[in-house]
Amino acid sequence: MTTTETSVVHELGTLAHRLSHPARTRCVCEPSQVLADRPDGTVVRSGAIVAKAHAVDTDREALAARIALADAPQLTGILLPPLTAPGQSLTAPEHQESSGTPRRTGLYALPAPASRPVTLWPFGAPVDPFDPGAAPWAEAAALLARLHRTEPPFRLPPMRGPVKAARAVARMRAALPGEPAVLPVLAGWRALPGWARGAAPAPVQRAGFLCHGDLHLGQLVRHPAPDGPWLLIDVDDAGTGDPAWDLARPAAWYAAGLLAPEDWSAFLDAYRSAGGPAVPAAGDPWPELDVPARALTVQTAALALAKCAAEQRDPDEHEQLMIESCARIATLPPELATVRPS
Repeated sequence: MTTTETSVVHELGTLAHRLSHPARTRCVCEPSQVLADRPDGTVVRSGAIVAKAHAVDTDREALAARIALADAPQLTGILLPPLTAPGQSLTAPEHQESSGTPRRTGLYALPAPASRPVTLWPFGAPVDPFDPGAAPWAEAAALLARLHRTEPPFRLPPMRGPVKAARAVARMRAALPGEPAVLPVLAGWRALPGWARGAAPAPVQRAGFLCHGDLHLGQLVRHPAPDGPWLLIDVDDAGTGDPAWDLARPAAWYAAGLLAPEDWSAFLDAYRSAGGPAVPAAGDPWPELDVPARALTVQTAALALAKCAAEQRDPDEHEQLMIESCARIATLPPELATVRPS
């Protein structure tokens, strides 16, 4: 860890501790815990508070809109709301709700040289990675359906799913220039329509819905911990777009054989039962899910190859399955015909 990275972790831990620990009381707190440390986000917990430093190149205005979304009353019980620290606000820009009432949201900054935007959150209990049988697939689907049915409370940036997929492919290309290993992934990528590669606007019928943008089981927590209701976290990629994108990762895993049929059925059935608009209420869901699922397959495979290059190792069994899936989807037409039941 570099000096700057160490400083970021220290500053986040200090901020979270100051907010979590009552003033003028003897400190018996446990040391701060680093929950994640990646280029796109460093997350540190102290007690009941979680502080997140976002990437240096984060669009602060877009991030502020997304944080305001998590704090909007319409999203209560769906998204984990942020915390604010009075007197420490960097910008806290206002966003106009549909009611005309401006809301402020906490967006802070680390001191130079880091200068990274920071957000604050209550701690929630995450999904247990060692108990796959208890994975809340149905709960995640119901939350997504509620999110997708919610009218955006104010103007939001586009959901960043296609942009993230494009960045994953660019990262793979930079890590493995000219390597044959990337060819199946690139073939799958080129077979996608432009809107799924972030190169064109999404079709009108696929746009305008409130989306999470990066749904996986790591994006759910119980709050209050440890037994509160499940809520969605991490709104860094949220915005308006195609709701099918939020179903794409489990769909891709199911298609590749990484998600059990019973888990996929539980997820899809719960989404439909909750009135989710991404797929028809009955019948074949794949005309709507096909392109986003292909894009998430390519994204996952590209990130796997980039990670393998950095770690100087071969792909593991699961990574290899996603890479092989890219070769298969490259042979398919760009989009399946969408036929909704009458």
